[in-house]
Amino acid sequence: MTDITNVTVLGTGVLGSQIAFQTAYSGFQVTAYDISDEALAKAKERFLHLVQTYRADGVEGAAEGKGEQALERIRYSADLADAVADADLVIEAVPEVLEIKQQTYEKLAAVAPEKTIFASNSSTLPLSALKDYTGRPTRFIGLHFANQVWKFNTGEVMATTDTDPVVFDTLIEFAAEIGMVPIPIHKEKPGWLLNSLLVPFLSAAQDLAFGGYAEPADIDKVWRIATGAPKGPFQILDIIGLTTPYNISVNGDEHQQQIAAWLKEDYIDKGKLGIATGEGFYTYE
Repeated sequence: MTDITNVTVLGTGVLGSQIAFQTAYSGFQVTAYDISDEALAKAKERFLHLVQTYRADGVEGAAEGKGEQALERIRYSADLADAVADADLVIEAVPEVLEIKQQTYEKLAAVAPEKTIFASNSSTLPLSALKDYTGRPTRFIGLHFANQVWKFNTGEVMATTDTDPVVFDTLIEFAAEIGMVPIPIHKEKPGWLLNSLLVPFLSAAQDLAFGGYAEPADIDKVWRIATGAPKGPFQILDIIGLTTPYNISVNGDEHQQQIAAWLKEDYIDKGKLGIATGEGFYTYE
């Protein structure tokens, strides 16, 4: 068992909410932090939905009320200093924009206790671009989750060249304690293992649709039929939510920025963000 008891999750979007709920479901005290009470109100709705989802998916203990018990272990705060006042571990899941993450760590470093480990769930940004903003590079590490953490339960753990090996081992153990399969990564790799494989695949699919070669549904169809995969790339994008691929593309080269503009104009600006809003590339009940 690790010495971690109190966990704060920064950011209550789709994945941040899942991380917070899964951690509370596993018996930890969790503080969910976001920048406004409005954002936290949406988080509470996500948590209530996850209670039902865990039950519907047959997650162990969900039918016996374990999800409702998890809700009792979550508190909410829009005050960063309050949110991390007694945190043993902070898991950062703020938007995938380098400047936002850097500013978040500067603010976090000023208010977090010395004991606190900082772990980033950044999908594509290098940890080395963040570590100098943490004020504690030896206690900074990466902990990356796949979407729908209760089903696709990998926990990629990645150190920087400054991370204390004890912190690395602690996070490997913590990932297992919250029901993840720990995946140690021995060298820093932007994109981790999962996204180093997944992001180029999803980018290729977006390029095909943006270029007018085929409709998203047909791109999905050929992938599913020809490979036996359960989902196509645009179904996966709807699960992830279109904000994340937009943030990745808008910070890319000129062509990627054109794809970002397409996502924004044709989908995001119209409220089509994926499953979470009931419509993305597909429409959902």
